[in-house]
Amino acid sequence: MWPFSRKGSSGFSSSSTAEQVTEGIDGTGLTAIVTGASSGIGTETSRVLALRGVHVIMGVRNMLAAKDVKEKILKEIPSAKVDAMELDLGSMESVKKFASAFKSSGLPLNILINNAGIMACPFSLSKDKIELQFATNHIGHFLLTNLLLDTIEKTSRESKKEGRIVNVSSEAHRFAYSEGIRFNKINDESSYNNWRAYGQSKLANILHANELTRRLKEDGVDISANSLHPGTITTNLFRHNSAVNDIQVVVECDGMLGSNCKVHDQVLYQLAFLNIEYRYAEEHRLINVIGKLVLKNVQQGAATTCYVALHPQVKGISGKYFSDSNVANTTAQGTDADLAKKLWDFSMNLTK
Repeated sequence: MWPFSRKGSSGFSSSSTAEQVTEGIDGTGLTAIVTGASSGIGTETSRVLALRGVHVIMGVRNMLAAKDVKEKILKEIPSAKVDAMELDLGSMESVKKFASAFKSSGLPLNILINNAGIMACPFSLSKDKIELQFATNHIGHFLLTNLLLDTIEKTSRESKKEGRIVNVSSEAHRFAYSEGIRFNKINDESSYNNWRAYGQSKLANILHANELTRRLKEDGVDISANSLHPGTITTNLFRHNSAVNDIQVVVECDGMLGSNCKVHDQVLYQLAFLNIEYRYAEEHRLINVIGKLVLKNVQQGAATTCYVALHPQVKGISGKYFSDSNVANTTAQGTDADLAKKLWDFSMNLTK
């Protein structure tokens, strides 16, 4: 059996779906915000949370798309509580407006899922003049989390239930720039690499959750903050990446192809992340590694998010990185406390 389908200590694996990892869980009375909920795993996350009784607030840029998502969820689950509010993570003004509107609603907030993201897009700046991937994937969520933290804390205190903050990161954090976060070159177009910039933003998601965990523990607050890799899923994130096929990877094999062809799991994993087809040299046969071995569907892709957001196994766990609904390892940079602290201070300065 392919190793990615093996069950971990949680009892779940890469093939587990969001419905499976939340089976039997009653989320009635909980309120969750899901950013980027109008497509892909954000939509499935919202649907499954609603299925479990959670009141879901979808933070979206496209309100028309969110309207369609809400209608589909209500058609399937007539009792679902689903609402949509406009949110553009690439604009601090929009983030502040969203947070203010949510607070004015008087709703509690048990779960914040920082899911929205853009992937490997050409260089551009956000409305706040920050490199767009870093601005959208990290800074927008960093600001949103800080603005809503008091509401999560109040809800946790009054409900006596743990608040949960979930950052959807990626194994792409392994592709970050060599220094991890390019504090002095965030907006440097001349040395910009779209994939490394994406990796940088995903590393930032992990470091954000880690440093937030440290601060929450110091304050004695019953709120957890974790990050995760959802899996390799074909979503709208790939809309900028028709050029992915330009990437060529050479894998050397010993002797005849077949059982003697030794490819490190991590190489295959990276190939899968980049949505690349792996070509055997013999007779030029194409083997679609993604489809056969690694690629997840959306139902599986939303599983780890829903697991970390709802499952009782995760209670009391904070500052961890999850993959396939199990605790996983990051790069050394992903556990660098000094880098996390530096990123926090840097992000605070950008969001003043």
